[in-house]
This record gives sequence, structure tokens and C-alpha cells, in this order.
Amino acid sequence: MPLTLEQAQTVIAVAHQHAARLGVRITVAVVDEGGLLVALGRMDGAPPISPQIAESKAVGAALWHRDGDALAQVSRDRPAFFNQVDRLVRLPIMPGLGSVLVRRDGGVLGAVGVSGALPEQDKECAEAGLAALS
Repeated sequence: MPLTLEQAQTVIAVAHQHAARLGVRITVAVVDEGGLLVALGRMDGAPPISPQIAESKAVGAALWHRDGDALAQVSRDRPAFFNQVDRLVRLPIMPGLGSVLVRRDGGVLGAVGVSGALPEQDKECAEAGLAALS
């Protein structure tokens, strides 16, 4: 069963609540297994560029089946290959902390991308949102 809009909205709401507790403003993007946007939520005061970054983080994770930190490792280890693959998708891929895969029964249903805070905080908010699906 694919990731639903209701599930995506739950992830966003919980990630936003976590960000508020941290005192940061973020944008959360949830994409499906094909990297297509399911839902996006930008907190008041989140940086204006954060929606594009959050979606790019989520798209990269979903299409590569790797969390953001693993994707960043690929970009460091194989930059020429990474740059070519980046040109094949509809959005630039943003590697780095702040994106996590949505998995169920061993399969990838999509990904969550977060932007607006420090990278470690982005990742923490993404993981908090994802935990709401458990």
C-alpha cells in the first residue's frame, strides 16, 4: 500500500511539533517512491528557500533508496557519477542530513526531507515525523 496523504500530513505535523520544541522553523516535504511530492508544509518563519531544499532532499533519498547522510557519502566518493545522475531527475538532488526513507515491509514507500535548521536538527525532525507512522 502506498504512502497516503493523511500519513504524509501526520509526518509533517509531528516534525513541525518537534521543530517547535527545538525552537527552529522548518519545511517538511514528503515524496512517494517515485520522488513525486505528496505533501509539503512550511512553518511560519522558515527560510524562503527551505521548501525547494526539503523536496530536493526527499527526492534524492527516495530515488536512490538512501538516507541523506548515505547519499552525501556517494556524492563525495563518486562525484562525477553523482552529478550525472543528478541531471536525470526532475529536481536537483540535495545530499546530506535531513532526509530519511519511509519503509514498510522491506520496501521503500518514499522519503521525508527537512530543511530550515542545522543539518542535525533537520534530520532529528525528519526522524521524529517518520516515527509517527510506527
